[in-house]
Amino acid sequence: MRPLHPERCTEKILRGSPIPLLRWPAFAAKTPYLLESWTSVTPIGVKPLLYERLVRFYHLLDPLEDHIDESEAFGALLNRKVPQATSLLELGAGVGHGAYFIKSHFSSVTLTDRSDLMLDRSRILNPDCKHIVGDMRNVRLNNTFGSVLCHDAIAYMTTKADLQCVFETAHVHLCSGGAALFVPDCLKDTFIESHEAHAGDDKERSLRCISWSYDPDPSDDTHIYDFAFLLREHGEVTAVHDRHICGLFLEETWLELARKTGFHPEVVERPLPEAYEHRGYTNKMFLLHKPG
Repeated sequence: MRPLHPERCTEKILRGSPIPLLRWPAFAAKTPYLLESWTSVTPIGVKPLLYERLVRFYHLLDPLEDHIDESEAFGALLNRKVPQATSLLELGAGVGHGAYFIKSHFSSVTLTDRSDLMLDRSRILNPDCKHIVGDMRNVRLNNTFGSVLCHDAIAYMTTKADLQCVFETAHVHLCSGGAALFVPDCLKDTFIESHEAHAGDDKERSLRCISWSYDPDPSDDTHIYDFAFLLREHGEVTAVHDRHICGLFLEETWLELARKTGFHPEVVERPLPEAYEHRGYTNKMFLLHKPG
């Protein structure tokens, strides 16, 4: 997940009426859905609950306005590095929050994502963009673009083979002389365990959440991002555990696979909020140039 603004991570987790303490057996018997949800684990390759059953809460965790600065910076970078590019393909665009701010930098924008439910939100927000359901590892659009962007959705590539497949997707869809910007949240070189608190409300729903990012096995190429949600809707509060298995690769692995795919990689600085500079988020992005 992309880092949230610092002020959103300091809100209290519980507000309003206290949740009554219940003995666990009685609680589980009365609320089997909560028991099933709380103990759920998302296997590799399965879409996390946040992008399917919980999409209606997504904007409370990741508000549109939190994307302004970074998206504008991505657009400006691509315009500067690839001035001839007028079209953009985004891989893993989600609900389109980033696209909402970056699209002004291009004459046409195409958005792809595995989750049609996420894209449904983007279709409302970005009716001027083209939306296509597809897996970034193998989607093929029979079209080329001046630039490609892949933000934090790249985190769900958990093997080197998957990561290279995404590089190949970007390479196939780029015009000669174009560039693809990849923005990972974390690199193995600088990863540290961290946790954050999140809160959001609208007229219909409320969300309180603790997220916890950690690496139980430093010898492999993954880390875990656990979300513990308390979700209020129609006066009822539901507890949900949503586990995200994410990739974690060395900087050199990114560069090696990019070169292997045919790119000329460039490491560029990511504009991180100051509060996140020492919390495990990397300040490095990868701009992959396709030779002209």
